[in-house]
Amino acid sequence: MVARKATPPGEIRIIGGLYKRTKLPVPNKPGLRPTPDRVRETLFNWLGHDLTGWHCADVFAGTGALGLEAAS
Repeated sequence: MVARKATPPGEIRIIGGLYKRTKLPVPNKPGLRPTPDRVRETLFNWLGHDLTGWHCADVFAGTGALGLEAAS
């Protein structure tokens, strides 16, 4: 198992695709909890790497991390 450096509060990191390693600011608001890197990585590993023609509905988008990851 590889140890991962935690992303500081106030930013998210795109973990794959075209925008891999891009960091984006996140407002520090009560109750706003971006989807953790590990959860997004696991989800897209399950789905596969070619999502051509697929659509993503990030219905609980607070930071948009999941949708941005899908777009990447």
